[in-house]
Amino acid sequence: MGVSVDRRKFVAGALGAGVALAAPAVRGQASAWPNKPVRVTVTFPAGGLTDVFARTYSEYASQKLGQPFVVENKTGASGAIGAEQMSKAAPDGYNLMFTISTTMVMNKVLFKKLPYDPDKDFVPVAFFSAGHLPFIVHKDVPAKNLKEFVEFARKNKVSIGSYGAGTYSHVVVAELNKFYGLSMEAVHYRGEAPMWQDVAAGAVHAGSGSYAAAGGVLQSGSGRAIAVPQTTRMRKLPDVGTFLEQGCTAQGFQLRGWIGAFYQTGTPREIVEKMSALFVECGKTERLQKMLDTFGIDEAAQDHNVMRKVIDEEGPVWLELVRSLNITPQ
Repeated sequence: MGVSVDRRKFVAGALGAGVALAAPAVRGQASAWPNKPVRVTVTFPAGGLTDVFARTYSEYASQKLGQPFVVENKTGASGAIGAEQMSKAAPDGYNLMFTISTTMVMNKVLFKKLPYDPDKDFVPVAFFSAGHLPFIVHKDVPAKNLKEFVEFARKNKVSIGSYGAGTYSHVVVAELNKFYGLSMEAVHYRGEAPMWQDVAAGAVHAGSGSYAAAGGVLQSGSGRAIAVPQTTRMRKLPDVGTFLEQGCTAQGFQLRGWIGAFYQTGTPREIVEKMSALFVECGKTERLQKMLDTFGIDEAAQDHNVMRKVIDEEGPVWLELVRSLNITPQ
């Protein structure tokens, strides 16, 4: 866990000049970094977008720095298991974490007590957009835009798939219900794959999630996208309007889902900045641009300053949205 301010003062007072003598050694270690393998912990399963990003960006960093970046998946409890482990790791630049907004923001509401402190235990390294997460209806739903869908929902009992309680897809249902005065039902699944299977089959009327996971639904024609979140349209779906431009001004549809890279608080600043710059550099490569296009993601990696700004500005909004779902904390 992070060292408190009082603890720092105590250590400084107790050691006196010894601290000053140790400082050059720490700087020396940072300048020599990395001189051994870097452990990269992914808090979600292999094969998902977080895992793919961690492995691809880490591979680039390994090539540039000449040391292995060893990726391992520590999953469970919406990322809390991996985050707890990483919060206790040494802040020496050899323990990097890839996780998502749920782990660093929403878990504050979804759990009664977390075994890590998202705000105090970690510092951001880089921001990776998770994409637009389009809202897709089954082909038999008579709606080609948001207005027509709302009209349909006013006259019918509508169910919408969610890939988990407290996730963005759950927020979508709650925000639409609140903004338009509807009573649509959120049907929770354990992940996107089973949710999109039911959207394709017409077991639920609609769903919201990643373009990559929904690809089969869109390509087969079993579903169509009628709206996308954020404030700009999606390159892969240029004819689909945003919720905002279709008149839905609810804040939940203007926020970004993200993946983030984090180090432990206390990691030398120069290491944080070096890793951050490498990830941004990697995002500009042809390989990464092609991968992002495959996933329907329009933004490449951005630096630690962007990640901090997103957490500070959008995090509180996410927390209020998740609280409004009235989920009993685990």
